[in-house]
Amino acid sequence: MKISSRIARRVGVAAVAVAAIATPAAALAAPGGAARPAAAAAVYRCYQQQLMIWLGIPGGATAGSLYYPLEFSNVSHHTCTLRGFPGVLAIGPNGKQLGRPAARVYTGPVPLVTLRPGHSAHAVLQIAIAGVYPPPVGESVTAIALKVYAANDARARARYIMFSFPACARRGTDYLHIRATVPGIGVPMFLS
Repeated sequence: MKISSRIARRVGVAAVAVAAIATPAAALAAPGGAARPAAAAAVYRCYQQQLMIWLGIPGGATAGSLYYPLEFSNVSHHTCTLRGFPGVLAIGPNGKQLGRPAARVYTGPVPLVTLRPGHSAHAVLQIAIAGVYPPPVGESVTAIALKVYAANDARARARYIMFSFPACARRGTDYLHIRATVPGIGVPMFLS
C-alpha cells in the first residue's frame, strides 16, 4: 500500500512537470495563434552621469527676458529616459545661491523623453532681466554659473555650467523659469 501511494505521487509529479513543459510549446504551435515577441529590453531613467549638460548659446530675447535651451546629451552606451523639469539655480561669485530655484512653467503634458546614445533633449530656461524688477527686489548682482540637476535625478551631484548673467540678489525672488524636458536639440540650426 505504501509503495503504490509513492508511485502514484511520483507519477502525479511527473505528469505536472510534463504539462508545464508541453503547455507553452502547444500554445506556440496552436493554429492561428502567433507567438508573442520577446519582451523589449527595459529602458531605465537617465542618470546624471550618463548626460552631458550644456547651455545652447546664443539664446533668444523678448522684452524683459532671455531664453536659453538647456541641453541634455546622452553620452552613455545605453538608451535611457527623462521626464519632467530640470532643477536650475543661479550661483553668485561667493558660491551662494541667488534668488529661488527655477520655477516650473507648465505648457502642456510632460512627455517621457527616450534618449538613445548620442541623442539630446532640452528644456527652455527663461532668465528675467534683473533690472525689470523694482528695488529692492531687483537688486542686481552678477551670477557666474548655473547649478543644474537633470529631470528626475535631483539626488545626483549637480553639474555647474559657467555662465555669467545679471541676477537678482534676493533669495526669495522668482526670476528663473524652466519648461519641461522635450526631445531634440533646442539650438536652432544645430545638427547633432
